[in-house]
Amino acid sequence: MPVTYYKTPVGIAQITEDDGFISRIHIMDEECKIEPITSPLLNEAMRQLDEYFAGTRKVFDFPIKQEGSEFQQQVWQELLKIDYGKTISYGQQSQQMNSPLAIRAIAAANGRNNLWVVVPCHRVIGSNGSLTGYAGGLWRKQWLLEHEAKVLGVGQTKLEF
Repeated sequence: MPVTYYKTPVGIAQITEDDGFISRIHIMDEECKIEPITSPLLNEAMRQLDEYFAGTRKVFDFPIKQEGSEFQQQVWQELLKIDYGKTISYGQQSQQMNSPLAIRAIAAANGRNNLWVVVPCHRVIGSNGSLTGYAGGLWRKQWLLEHEAKVLGVGQTKLEF
């Protein structure tokens, strides 16, 4: 599996390609050596991430696939429906999935998302507007939400009722 490391404004992202798909984008706190890569798909993923961080890309279109249960796949597909710069609560996500009693299971599946930024679990927040539950660190979640709001020219980074 080809792997590369990509420098973002909020840390180094490890990007993994598996059988023609990007299967993992993981943000790391530690520094590592960034070397040139030869994989066209990894290069495309980095190009699209560059565009996202430059504020010119709102949707990613390189091929992705991550391992997970059928339920997790459904949760991750639902995340892809959240518009750029918007937020929803875990409760709203459970309602949209017609699983109002599965809030904790949905939140756990969000936490197992391996495609940082591309599958936008950072756009799911607490029902009271708080930034909760983000594997990359709450400061990164806040940064990503503020980045998207700034690109859109809006100030909302919390859930509005």
